[in-house]
Amino acid sequence: MAEMDSWHRGRLIDHIQLVVRDLEAARRFYGAALAALGVPVMDGDGYFYADELFVSTGEPLTGRAHLAFQAPDRETVQRFYDAALAAGGTDNGAPGLRPYHADYYAAFVLDPDGNNIEAVYHGPAERSAPSVEIRARS
Repeated sequence: MAEMDSWHRGRLIDHIQLVVRDLEAARRFYGAALAALGVPVMDGDGYFYADELFVSTGEPLTGRAHLAFQAPDRETVQRFYDAALAAGGTDNGAPGLRPYHADYYAAFVLDPDGNNIEAVYHGPAERSAPSVEIRARS
């Protein structure tokens, strides 16, 4: 396998959500671990987040993890949903608008192991860059 000279980040993962039983314990753990990496943690009502990682509590637990993939439009969200169900996924929220912010259009499917997988389109917007390119130094 050839060594990569450059690679891209920020094109696939929109966010990752962990649903935990004990939010305070998770906040202590992730607060300390992320502080060591220089990443600030912000608190919300019943959740906290750091960059693209969101941690909340809830019952029932939906699985081991929640991954959200970026979609360029609503049609892609629908294609994701249809393909995931056809490949053995279980419906966890049909494509539609969600109350997270204006134009948040998403679909949710549980994978065969119970992980909550989402495709999300944030509505009409302009990206500052298509991705972050990381270049190896010689």
